[in-house]
Amino acid sequence: MQAETVATRFAELGHITRLEIFRLLVRGGRQGIPVGEIQAALGVPGSTLSHHINRLVSVGLVEQRREGRTLYCVPQYQALFGLIEFLQEECCVDERPGRDQ
Repeated sequence: MQAETVATRFAELGHITRLEIFRLLVRGGRQGIPVGEIQAALGVPGSTLSHHINRLVSVGLVEQRREGRTLYCVPQYQALFGLIEFLQEECCVDERPGRDQ
């Protein structure tokens, strides 16, 4: 994953409401969570919630799926795993042997 993409995704997660939304979605699993349930769980007004979800969708962290009248938000685990991998891929590469911290 490119550093620019990582930075953009982390920037969106840097807002407390978007972070709470994404954490709720990750806990909910791959089937996603209806927008109404997200709103009820977090107590965020509808228009504000829509704005934050759209920001997460725009950077590829969330996708939306409609089933009848219900709109589901689905976390994109590959994007999440990509962020984690980006942080881990160079872990300790410059560590010197015998140095205790």
